[in-house]
Amino acid sequence: MTIQRAHDDILKLILAAEGGTEQIDAAIRAVGAERTAAILADELVNRADLHEIPGPGTAGVDIQLALAFDGGTVHHVVRVGKSAEHEAGRVDAPHATLESDLAELLRSVLGPWRGVEAQTLRIVWHDLENVERLGGTMHVFPVVRRLVRGTTGRHEDLGELSLRNGSDKWGLHFYTPHYDRHFGPLRDRPLKILELGIGGYGNPASGGGSLRMWKRYFPRSVVYGVDVFDKAPLREQRIHTVEGDLSNPEFLESLGRDLGPFDIVIDDASHGNADLIAAFKALFPYVRPGGLYAAEDLQTSYWPGYGGSSKELNSPATSMGFLKALLDGLNHEERELPEGTTASETDLTLTGAHFYPSLAIFEKGVNAEGASASWIPRQQMSYEEMSAVDWGEGLTADKD
Repeated sequence: MTIQRAHDDILKLILAAEGGTEQIDAAIRAVGAERTAAILADELVNRADLHEIPGPGTAGVDIQLALAFDGGTVHHVVRVGKSAEHEAGRVDAPHATLESDLAELLRSVLGPWRGVEAQTLRIVWHDLENVERLGGTMHVFPVVRRLVRGTTGRHEDLGELSLRNGSDKWGLHFYTPHYDRHFGPLRDRPLKILELGIGGYGNPASGGGSLRMWKRYFPRSVVYGVDVFDKAPLREQRIHTVEGDLSNPEFLESLGRDLGPFDIVIDDASHGNADLIAAFKALFPYVRPGGLYAAEDLQTSYWPGYGGSSKELNSPATSMGFLKALLDGLNHEERELPEGTTASETDLTLTGAHFYPSLAIFEKGVNAEGASASWIPRQQMSYEEMSAVDWGEGLTADKD
């Protein structure tokens, strides 16, 4: 199955999960009931963190999923051993069975947070009367509890997710409180997220901690990661990797053209000043209105080895110099622009900027509130001059 097909399938289900029964049923039929069951099983396994269950007894636990749809039942099995896997089909002697209506399970797993939970979800324990077998599989209870937990829409702390998934955004850096402040209101939406830089250098199977963190933090979104090295082994449901050189202008442009528009872009790539500036120029236009663009590790703006400077603080060749210059664009309607010039596209769409230690977050929208009224003086007036002005009815209050 191609990346695009996988993306289309899960996006179709995510969007349908916001709608009514007819919309959900139509999406399941379009994607396929078996494929839908596999997508939901993958989400439940990913959210369960089954590797955290202690003890050697976790080998050999089989949980049967029995999901009703269109008058039939779709069967899928989750196998927990040294790793957790899932596949279509039935198992002869499962330790427990999770029964549910497929459409209800879709709504509870991929629907909006605090939406309707799966009312038909039922747990069937198969070993309660078999003392000998039950004694060797007591760990089946935490396995099932964790799988069911994935249907409740529990929102997890971003700092905890960073540590759990091996991201350096909390601990080495301290970005997660700021991200939570800005990203939190968006986390229940079906988003497209792009992160530049995956980590792990040349090892194809290394890195990806932040991609996994974003996948868990945004449970209804698709996450794209870009790196100069091939990171295909890190792909999983709702995580896609792209190989390419971000210093190549043509590749940068292709990201926006082929994968955009994006709701969130996070630059955690080379941290070179020239690369950060080029990425912002190429990708900010592909951020949707209401979206956000984050630039990390801005400390390199002061490090000559990355093209920065601690002397020329406002140089447009440094990342901070470039980003600080964008702030005047927030007030482009109040500025007297040189003759023959107009506001840039960034001026017209940058609606907010927030700076933290080594991190900046920019808001995308429509920056067209209008200039201050013409009757407001463009030069400071003395008290006597202000008292002599005929402000007109309703405009005389609070002029001191």
